[in-house]
Amino acid sequence: MFFVLSKTLGYFLIPSNLIMAFGVLGLGLIFSKRRRVGRWLLAGCVAALLIFGFSPIGAILLLPLETRFPPWNPNTGDPTGIIVLGGGVDPELTAARGTPAMNSSGARIVVAAELAHRYPKARVVYVGGNSSLRSANFSEADVAEDIFKNLGIGRDRLQLERNSRNTDENVRFSMQLVDRQPGERWLLVTSASHMPRAMGLFRKAGFTVDPYPVGWRTSGWSDVYTFQSDWMTGIDLTNAAAHEWLGLIAYRLTGRIDELFPSPKSINPDAIVH
Repeated sequence: MFFVLSKTLGYFLIPSNLIMAFGVLGLGLIFSKRRRVGRWLLAGCVAALLIFGFSPIGAILLLPLETRFPPWNPNTGDPTGIIVLGGGVDPELTAARGTPAMNSSGARIVVAAELAHRYPKARVVYVGGNSSLRSANFSEADVAEDIFKNLGIGRDRLQLERNSRNTDENVRFSMQLVDRQPGERWLLVTSASHMPRAMGLFRKAGFTVDPYPVGWRTSGWSDVYTFQSDWMTGIDLTNAAAHEWLGLIAYRLTGRIDELFPSPKSINPDAIVH
């Protein structure tokens, strides 16, 4: 039920979809007795699209998420394994075109492959099923397996989880797959903006991981003063930020994380809950 609600409500609460919904309502009202209200709604929607599209609002919302966890320090020691959260590939597009297709989060897989080459003893765990509400027989892990192979990572080093559909399930299923032991150090590879929510879930589960954020959408706090050159970029940044902030709120309200905005505090690596 949580998965279905997160997909349906999340879809309608994304800023661009919300703006368009009010726009459609305004357009309908223009042809009714409330045409004045309709005109105001349409004008408000156009203004919202311009503001969110060209202003730095999207970057302002994303920056706290992307800067929450700093880049990983390689001087802390070699990792035992690397956990890669799903979301970097498109199973449906892969099935349609017959070749592995990555999306805007594909840096997760590329960076994980680079880490695997850098640390040849580390296990690589990819966690991702299919997040579509429609029934699907093709998982993200199936696509990721081919990409890892093409990047020179042998199947003997890979562990694939094919059933998780969201971040909450990513964490729970990866715990079952990894069976982490005291003293082991695991890297968590996911998008920088997604890292706070993922870290909050791993902490709640008692699984200590070192954050390895990738795929930044912002270049730094200077973006606060930078306006976008095209409105689609701003809308895309705003949608991405809203998705993560809404996810944090939903996960906190349902008790899946203990902090609304998980911090980069240190944790005893041997504090494991089995």
